Amino acid sequence: MADVSGTCVTYLESVNANTIRTSQAQESQEEEEIMPAGRPSDYDPENTPRQANKVCLMGATDADLADFFDVSETTINNWKNQHPEFLASIKEGKKQADANVARSLYERALGYEHSEVHVSNYQGEITLTPLTKHYPPETTAGIFWLKNRQPDKWRDRKHTEITGANGGPISLLPFEFVDADPKNTEET
Repeated sequence: MADVSGTCVTYLESVNANTIRTSQAQESQEEEEIMPAGRPSDYDPENTPRQANKVCLMGATDADLADFFDVSETTINNWKNQHPEFLASIKEGKKQADANVARSLYERALGYEHSEVHVSNYQGEITLTPLTKHYPPETTAGIFWLKNRQPDKWRDRKHTEITGANGGPISLLPFEFVDADPKNTEET
């Protein structure tokens, strides 16, 4: 019979050695910084929010932001969820852009004026003439403003509701179907 005890001891020693090596490898991996799966994010905490704000000031949508940063709209939405400063910069940029459009629409609705300098050249002599340009109120801008600001008074579609007595439901009286064709009546 072969020496089983010596073989078992050798086997156990090799298993113990492998276990120690595996344990040491795991400890060294734990000491290293664990990197998240996937490629690194293109998000730059110093520049991305500032750039997003400037692009939104020019009227950019989330799709435009995705195109600007060369990422998908899903990534833009992930950045909004993961980086509150990014979301705040987008909201502020869009809010300012909307306010600028509202101010311009308001000015068009009321009419406005601004100073300008007309430059002309007559026989080699340059002349600068200060002018005040006047823009009369624009009816379409006024209608648009009023329809959105006071919809109950100015919208095209009126909401009409029919109710019964004292604002209650309409009650239906019992009725009977009558055939309008006298030929179809039964004689009894």
